[in-house]
Amino acid sequence: MAPRTLPQRRRATTAVAALAAATLAIPLLSACGAVQKAMDCANTASSVVDAVDKLQQAADTAVSEPQKTQQALDDIDKNLRKLSKETSDPDLSKAIDKTNDGIKAARKDLDNNKAPDIQPIVDGTGQMTKICTPG
Repeated sequence: MAPRTLPQRRRATTAVAALAAATLAIPLLSACGAVQKAMDCANTASSVVDAVDKLQQAADTAVSEPQKTQQALDDIDKNLRKLSKETSDPDLSKAIDKTNDGIKAARKDLDNNKAPDIQPIVDGTGQMTKICTPG
């Protein structure tokens, strides 16, 4: 498998930085329920982005060490379930669905001893980052 390109990692790093900034800024804005909900979204999406970063690292050795990739997919899946239960936002639900579809495809690739295509997962989490980052 070809090594992952830096732009994928850069996007994940940028997403983490944006979510971290949002997480720090939100409490300063207000204490209302909508802001708390946005903060919860940002925190959970940040966890998903962190898990995707681990997936990108594990994907480099996915064929020789599939258990690392499976664990990273499990972590993303767990965080997505939490986020899915907490949201009523249709755009966020679509991003979660897109990411879940990418996870299913990646698991299928692993089952077939192929390196998983993680780009759909990266794209889905990128959408979540945009949705969960205020402003």
